[in-house]
Amino acid sequence: MINLSYVWSDGPKSPTWVKTEPYGPEQKTILQFYFHEITTGDSATIQLIAQAQPSAANYTVTDFGDLYMADNPLTMGPELNSTLVGRAQGFYGSASQNVWSYIMGLTYNFVDGIYNGSSLSILGLNSIVNPVREYPVVGGTGVFRMARGYVLAQTYMFDPNLGIVIIGYNVTIFHS
Repeated sequence: MINLSYVWSDGPKSPTWVKTEPYGPEQKTILQFYFHEITTGDSATIQLIAQAQPSAANYTVTDFGDLYMADNPLTMGPELNSTLVGRAQGFYGSASQNVWSYIMGLTYNFVDGIYNGSSLSILGLNSIVNPVREYPVVGGTGVFRMARGYVLAQTYMFDPNLGIVIIGYNVTIFHS
C-alpha cells in the first residue's frame, strides 16, 4: 500500500507535494501527485492512434497492439480541480496478449513552483491489474537533470462507466 496521506513543506519556494534533501553529492527528491485519465467525451486525455488488425487467429481481449497518445493532468490532490502540478504526455501500447499490460513512455512536465519547466521521463511496463505498479525513471530535465529512480503507482479511483481513472503517484528520484 502506498502512503498517499503525507504532505511536506520545505519553505516558501517548495510546493507541498515535493520534498528534496541532500543525498551525498546529489539531491534526493520525493514527489507525490495524482494522474487523471479521461477516456471518453470531449475532454478525453487519451486517444487511440493506431489499432491492431485483429483476426480470429490472433484476437485477444487485451487489445494487444493498440497504441494510445496521452496528455493527462497531474494534480496535487485526487480531485481534478485540485492544483495542477503538471501534465503526463506520451504514449502507451498494449504489450501483452494475455494480461492488461501497457508499455509506457511518458514525460511528466511540471508547471508548479520552482519545478515549472522541469520534467521526468518514465519508460516501463504498466501491469494495470496489479494493485501497486513500479516504473523506472530514466531521465529528467531542469531541476531534475540526470534523474534516475522509480515510481510507485496505485489506482485511487476507477469508474469505467464515466471513463475516469485516477492514480496516486509516489516518485523517488536522485538527481544533480
